[in-house]
Amino acid sequence: MPEQPCPFCEINTGRAPATFVHEWSDAIAIVPLNPVVDGHTLVIPKRHVTDFVVHPDVSASVMRRAAQLAGDYPAGSMNLITSRGRDATQSVFHLHLHLVPRSEGDGLPLPWHRGHPTCPACNGCGLCSACC
Repeated sequence: MPEQPCPFCEINTGRAPATFVHEWSDAIAIVPLNPVVDGHTLVIPKRHVTDFVVHPDVSASVMRRAAQLAGDYPAGSMNLITSRGRDATQSVFHLHLHLVPRSEGDGLPLPWHRGHPTCPACNGCGLCSACC
């Protein structure tokens, strides 16, 4: 069975479409296919690197690009998320950083909260001192 091409490499080389937010010499920023909130952006190195451990210099460079982009965002509050490995929810094996703008009451839980869905104080938000 032939290996599937990397979707981010396909975008980087112009063989697949994407909505570009910004492009640098070493990285791109695009809107994900299914953004979780307005302003959700992926920052992706142009060089194929599987995850943030494989090449620390590339990881540092893409982090710098994410910080530059986040600094331009008017809302201020934001999560920066990346994953390494399938068990950590990595689904595309090309380093990418999620910039996720946040606002009070946006209802978007972090994927690693320890809340309990039956807790009457927080309904499983993961931020409550009663259960977390």
